[in-house]
Amino acid sequence: MKVTVVGAGAVGASCAEYIAMKNFASEVVILDIKEGFAEGKAMDLMQTASLNGFDTKIVGSTNDYSKTAGSDVCVITSGIPRKPGMTREELIGINAGIVKSVSASLIEQSPNTIIIVVSNPMDTMTYLVHKTTDLPKNKIIGMGGALDSARFKYRLAEALECPISDVDGMVIGGHSDKGMVPLTAKATRNGVSVSEFLTGERLEQVAADTKVGGATLTGLLGTSAWYAPGAAVSELVKAIALDSKKMFPCSTLLEGEYGLNDLCIGVPVLLGKNGIEKVVSIELTDAEKAKMQESAEGVKKTNGLLEL
Repeated sequence: MKVTVVGAGAVGASCAEYIAMKNFASEVVILDIKEGFAEGKAMDLMQTASLNGFDTKIVGSTNDYSKTAGSDVCVITSGIPRKPGMTREELIGINAGIVKSVSASLIEQSPNTIIIVVSNPMDTMTYLVHKTTDLPKNKIIGMGGALDSARFKYRLAEALECPISDVDGMVIGGHSDKGMVPLTAKATRNGVSVSEFLTGERLEQVAADTKVGGATLTGLLGTSAWYAPGAAVSELVKAIALDSKKMFPCSTLLEGEYGLNDLCIGVPVLLGKNGIEKVVSIELTDAEKAKMQESAEGVKKTNGLLEL
């Protein structure tokens, strides 16, 4: 499998590193507009190959999309990252132009590729790729829900004071501080509802901390996080490479599912060699449905800022 990562910054480099270390891809191409930057990141990562035990070839390129030709999966991380106090939505003006140009250039070289969108505001950037390319809906995936769910499980394990491997949970809805819908009622510890161990008040705090997970890190780091986003992307790419049909919440174009139409938002999907193999329908409580509807309205409002 050949994978391209556009953007050699912290998030893009982490994507490339985790994909290479998991050793399922034959080649990873990192592309960036800054002269020599992607080449330097690729060289640095290749010098870890003998130490980390992977055989994936990593290649860097300065804006030469011909190097990406024949990519099975392309990951778009390019764009400006969040700064403290910024919302993801405030990035739309600059990042929309970047994502539109990048996706067109990628598809020109790899017309059958699967695109994973990481750039923020992620749900709207995923929708933009749908509206401005001819790729089928199953081949356009927004990463956000996989990352948000990882952050949810981290907060659950913290509250439960247990190993994170004990915990399972999912976040659906928009990838924004107000739009996330952590499914606390469905979260479990080894198959037992977490409500058996945590009070309703503590679960509400877990959900609240999850929703501002990105903003919390941006405040601490001075820019967007990169390790967890890179790890989330690598798991999505791995599920596609191995045709595993593994379930993740991802941003996908909905056409009636969950009562929603003409927007991309996070819902559980099965990932395999064709990208999104199936949108999984799960029963939501009335409260979860209301939060999902509210989240969808927020995403549509942001979509309205696009110049299509």
